[in-house]
Amino acid sequence: MVAPSKLVLFTAVALLGWAYKVARPPPPPAILGGPGGPPVTSSRVQLKDGRHLAYREAGVVREIAKYKIIFFHGFASTKESDFPVSQELAEELGIYLLYFDRAGYGDSDANPKRGMKSDATDVEELADKLQLGEKFYVVGTSMGGYVAWSCLNYIPHRLAGVALVVPAVNYWWPIPDSVSASAYSKLDVGDRRTFWIAHHMPWLFYAWFNQKWFRISPIVEGKPEAFTEKDWEILTEIQRKEQETGQVDSGKATKQGAYHSLCRDATILFGAWEFDPTTIENPFPNGDGVVSIWQGREDKIVRVEAQRYVAEKLPWVRYHEHPEGGHLFVCADGLGDKVIRELLLGEEPRDL
Repeated sequence: MVAPSKLVLFTAVALLGWAYKVARPPPPPAILGGPGGPPVTSSRVQLKDGRHLAYREAGVVREIAKYKIIFFHGFASTKESDFPVSQELAEELGIYLLYFDRAGYGDSDANPKRGMKSDATDVEELADKLQLGEKFYVVGTSMGGYVAWSCLNYIPHRLAGVALVVPAVNYWWPIPDSVSASAYSKLDVGDRRTFWIAHHMPWLFYAWFNQKWFRISPIVEGKPEAFTEKDWEILTEIQRKEQETGQVDSGKATKQGAYHSLCRDATILFGAWEFDPTTIENPFPNGDGVVSIWQGREDKIVRVEAQRYVAEKLPWVRYHEHPEGGHLFVCADGLGDKVIRELLLGEEPRDL
């Protein structure tokens, strides 16, 4: 019979070996467009470090546009997902729309050193490569919201205006325990567990993301229970239209694997931030630009309590809370146009 001490030692070594094996990040993905690598089907620019960012243009032609907006897509998404701004408004105001795949997503090369600051400098380099001018507008939606916060912190001098639409929150920001606990407790147990691992054990997150023993996260997996009934109706209609047009390939977001896209998103968002968003200075002290936050009170993905606290700490931010809105509320009733009209013209929305 094996002695208990030896059995315990053997078990511990086995578990450590398993943990090391599953927690290791995957090998670097094959070079996009290179031998054995996924094909590139998008226009791209090359950055100073040699990486490429893929982009898509919409609205009016860049050279004649009066306003230029860069959009940051959300989790498990790509540049193919449109922000709900009408072509009529784009033509009326002369708006150029720029969508791009964030690092590691779609046709944009992964960045092994990706972080809050690199995501902001990627935006700045992209704008310069496409000659958008000294200043430009940005819109961050959901997970793309943390990129908007990064831009406000690292490149405020390049911004003409910022809209954060249901921006993802970090429950470990320096906010009162009563606020974070209230918001965090309303999440599904699978969401709480997954976000906790992303924050406290980021080295284990890739293994957790791929394991099949425990339920991961309704939010991460895009399950119906992560959405309000209205959200699910909107999402189903969006997906139906995308299938009809063939505009969005559901597998394109992770064509380089989940590690450099989904997993890095989660560990950056829920990790220790390099700055406190509640202490960011107003980039427009003279009132020559607008920063806004748009939040749905019934949002089950981004909880309203944390959003309210951030808005209260930043009185120069215009905070809009839809009383019945979920995570996708701006996709209905022409609200996307209202977001853009306020961003560009400073128009306060009515009848939200």
